[in-house]
Amino acid sequence: MSRLLIKNIHTLISCDDQDTIYHHVNLYAENGVIHSIGPQSFEADQVIDGSHYFVYPGLINTHHHLYQAFTRNLPQVQNLELFDWLRTLYEIWKELTPDAIYLSSLVGMGELIKNGCTTCFDHHYVFPHSVSHNFIDKQFEAADTLGIRMHASRGSMSLSQKDGGLPPDSVVQTVDEILADCERLVKKYHDPSPYAMHQIVFAPCSPFSVTKELLRDSAKLARKLGVRLHTHLAETLDEERFTLERTGMRPLEYMASLGWIGQDVWFAHGIHFNDEELHILAQTQTGVAHCPISNMKLSSGIARIPEMLKLGVPVGLAVDGSASNDGSNLLEELRMAYLLHRLHSSYEAPTGYELLKMATKGSAGLLGRMDIGTLAPYKACDLFMVDYEKLELVGATYDPQSALATVGLKQPVDYTIIAGKIVSQNGKLLGIDEEKISSMARMEVSQLLKKGGIK
Repeated sequence: MSRLLIKNIHTLISCDDQDTIYHHVNLYAENGVIHSIGPQSFEADQVIDGSHYFVYPGLINTHHHLYQAFTRNLPQVQNLELFDWLRTLYEIWKELTPDAIYLSSLVGMGELIKNGCTTCFDHHYVFPHSVSHNFIDKQFEAADTLGIRMHASRGSMSLSQKDGGLPPDSVVQTVDEILADCERLVKKYHDPSPYAMHQIVFAPCSPFSVTKELLRDSAKLARKLGVRLHTHLAETLDEERFTLERTGMRPLEYMASLGWIGQDVWFAHGIHFNDEELHILAQTQTGVAHCPISNMKLSSGIARIPEMLKLGVPVGLAVDGSASNDGSNLLEELRMAYLLHRLHSSYEAPTGYELLKMATKGSAGLLGRMDIGTLAPYKACDLFMVDYEKLELVGATYDPQSALATVGLKQPVDYTIIAGKIVSQNGKLLGIDEEKISSMARMEVSQLLKKGGIK
């Protein structure tokens, strides 16, 4: 049995339904599960003095492309919008290898952990022929090395350039190949039990890179096997035009016609939904992963988050791919979301605390998890801690619920704890040799870019 005690916590923000804030309490966990928050003290294997810390539920990332960490900050794509951006980068991504997947996963998830993220959902959909049979296995291997809770998607593309899609032929697979690997991964990794460290999601890439057959068959198989569904939707007006021209339907109508709507579905971005569609999302409890920094960088638009929250649409927060964000930092995403919606919606914008809840409890809901996203007895012991006495937070500690969004944190958190284990402390990952991994990753980046024609 492993036992953790965080004693005399200055302030604990629970993000529970009652918005409970605790002061000067102890948190005790056994085998990765919280057993007590209160005045009681317990014997423990590991004890942390929480007297000058704010404690928050671990952040939960609901949309990412970890492999894109290796194509950040490329001048060739910095000023492009989504479709041209994708066409350019596919020429590099088609050269991905198992080593690139493993190392980019360590880099991306490592950065997430350092900044308070305890659960990562990744949407991987690029599978070059002959080398990609174990890509998702490599992601789980990286997650286990770091100790992060991982939801991996078996993404896919089946509509290549020759058939009117965006991706090159070399990364497109048949529906049978894709569904067979989906079943393999569910059998090998998917754990539906409480406190699971591994889960699988089915995630065809987007309406402009997959066929309707793949979308329909993926939805049927997902529901047969009891896993969730995810894809990009309503991200750009180009996507909207593409879908109208090919199907005669708007993106949400098209997806709904193929079974892609309901409590087990969430979409990345959701920028260009109209009024009627927002009501449909709310009525069906279909979710949206909000990716503000990526949406700004690619000039895609501003998601109607204030209206979604008002209507009761399930919403979570996400960093999106590192190449459309240039980082894997949900704390930064939190502050950018706050500033973006303050600028665009003024008094109607979500508060800093509402955005924190979006990144914790809201994100957990998108993943179908009731055991993470809040701090309470019998919830997973996933949390992060911030020393409120540091210079950067002087004068900013009177509203700890909102501070991470309104003021932001300009450095890694002090502790990240996942399943009751410290995985990052004082800005350093405990599960890997960061210098060694960084060196190996830089070499892999150089090889990938060279093969992709970037000098």
